[in-house]
Amino acid sequence: MFGWSDWKKSFDRWEDATARYLEEWLKSPLVLGPSGMMLSQAMKMKAQSDRALAQFWGSMGLPTKRDQERTLHLLNQLQSRLIDLEDQLAEVRKNG
Repeated sequence: MFGWSDWKKSFDRWEDATARYLEEWLKSPLVLGPSGMMLSQAMKMKAQSDRALAQFWGSMGLPTKRDQERTLHLLNQLQSRLIDLEDQLAEVRKNG
């Protein structure tokens, strides 16, 4: 009778053989070259799209993602400074 353990063993053998085959195939220059070129092209298109969107929003007078990130960074810096000042004030009140 072909039970669960037999099925599991045969599946494990199949999975191991398939994984070894795919690992070698995916390391092949025939796969890496074209996929690398496609990734490069996709990243170039994404960069162009990001620039176009930033220019569009900027032309409407709205903040771009970069502007928002810069502002958020400055707000985080201010918050950190306020926390430090609060800690110093608490220390002065505690000792004074």
